[in-house]
Amino acid sequence: MDNSKRKYLFTSSRLGFRTWAHRDIQQMTLLNSDKKVMEFFPFLPSEKETVEFIHRMQNQFLENGFCYFPVDLLETDTFIGFIGLSMQQFDSDFTPCVDIGWRIHKKYWGQGLATEGALECLAYAKNDLQLNRIHSMAPKTNLKSIKVMEKIGMTYVKDFEHPKLKENPRLNKCVLFAINL
Repeated sequence: MDNSKRKYLFTSSRLGFRTWAHRDIQQMTLLNSDKKVMEFFPFLPSEKETVEFIHRMQNQFLENGFCYFPVDLLETDTFIGFIGLSMQQFDSDFTPCVDIGWRIHKKYWGQGLATEGALECLAYAKNDLQLNRIHSMAPKTNLKSIKVMEKIGMTYVKDFEHPKLKENPRLNKCVLFAINL
């Protein structure tokens, strides 16, 4: 195995998926402060909230063997964001469930990286984790994420109002997609 790939839990042709490290805080804080990247989220997380997110992901990985994984572009060994799986436990008729999601620096948009990474995460979920169903959700207005859901073979389940976004009428109407593995 190539030495550069040893630090990764798994890789796709262009991406390396790994566990979160302290060095990711600054880059993730920058990503979270980008208004375009965060267009479909209710607020821009602070550095403290970003650290809390990273700690939640580290704990999820320890408990479940998955999280929203930090992702590096293998060619340059550059952090580009996250793609992965996360437990969702908010109050709804389809939770708890495993969600697939992504957040990538905008300079890497339009290159098929979210789709490539999500497909690799689905393979990891099926082959390594033995999971049989994965969900994904987004505000109805987030057409780019919905397109990725469709490209990775997910199918529309229903519209729903996200309980964590009740106070945000621009974002609370969401779509739920799912795929059986």
